[in-house]
Amino acid sequence: MTPTPTAQGSLTVIGGGVIGLAVARRAAQDGWTVRVHRGEDRGASWVAGGMLAPHSEGWPGEERLLHLGLESLNLWRNGFLDGLPPEVVTAHSSLVVAVDRADAQDLRTVGEWLTAQGHPVTLTTSARDIEPLLAQGIRHGFVAETELSVDNRAVVDALAAHCEQLGVQWAPPVGTLDEAGPADVVVIANGIDAPSLWPGLPVRPVKGEVLRLRWRRGCMPVPRRVIRARVHGRQVYLVPRADGVVVGATQYEHGRDTAPAVTGVRELLDDACAVVPALGEYELAECAAGLRPMTPDNMPLVGRLDDRTLVATGHGRSGFLLAPWTAEAIAAQLRGEPLVEDQHSTKVGAS
Repeated sequence: MTPTPTAQGSLTVIGGGVIGLAVARRAAQDGWTVRVHRGEDRGASWVAGGMLAPHSEGWPGEERLLHLGLESLNLWRNGFLDGLPPEVVTAHSSLVVAVDRADAQDLRTVGEWLTAQGHPVTLTTSARDIEPLLAQGIRHGFVAETELSVDNRAVVDALAAHCEQLGVQWAPPVGTLDEAGPADVVVIANGIDAPSLWPGLPVRPVKGEVLRLRWRRGCMPVPRRVIRARVHGRQVYLVPRADGVVVGATQYEHGRDTAPAVTGVRELLDDACAVVPALGEYELAECAAGLRPMTPDNMPLVGRLDDRTLVATGHGRSGFLLAPWTAEAIAAQLRGEPLVEDQHSTKVGAS
């Protein structure tokens, strides 16, 4: 039998996306009485690819983010999926490919950087032998065997259901920390809205469009792995789902605008079909845009703000990947343990 956790105290989590729910679930498992403040707007977690891809997302200069991503991917594989249905995992590896010579050079740059970090990948000039759906002429690539992808919406729903099983309570959104009530500890995990609760947090919204393409009878099958590509300098990803493919994602500064733009959608469709032409026969089922909570150095803000308040935001494009690491980091803080030196915490002065 699983031992009953020792009662710890009351915890309020502000934010009901993948980060807030992961933190809430982990705290409830440790015996905290947890309340989550969330709204009807699903936020960035609902508009995401769900890639768990520290290797293929990596880029020189982001060594610390790579380290955190690899640690968190290990947590996904060793415990975080417990209590979630197995079908939330949609792919078990990633194929990274290049369309032209300049893209191939970028790919080699990433491969050499990963090798220098102690995570070698094997470059190939026969990418179509690995994924026959690729367009004629695409030859350069590498496979990241340990990466995963998950159905982002299924994960959010499953985490919420698991939280309910653990006794987590729901409450409406709050506009100030005072509205969060008299909990022993408060965790700010509401993404781009975190600075409204704690002025000075260096988090800004970065827009990204995502498309959902649905498989139709007679079409070529859905790819079995994530396909990431550089297309004339732009990045595009194709993430399998049970009924099709998620295509993303643009990235640009546009305030809080969440309307999909024609230019962004057109580029995604052009690039996706340049990589896998068969996608042109799929149904265009959804166009959406989300706002990633970005920080100046692309590192998440996870740590203690004052004796009562913790923060977990700023995960940018890595929210799903870093959810397990964030949950464990906050759990450690709740136990009074500091984050280890290599992990990234924040300390912001009182507002």
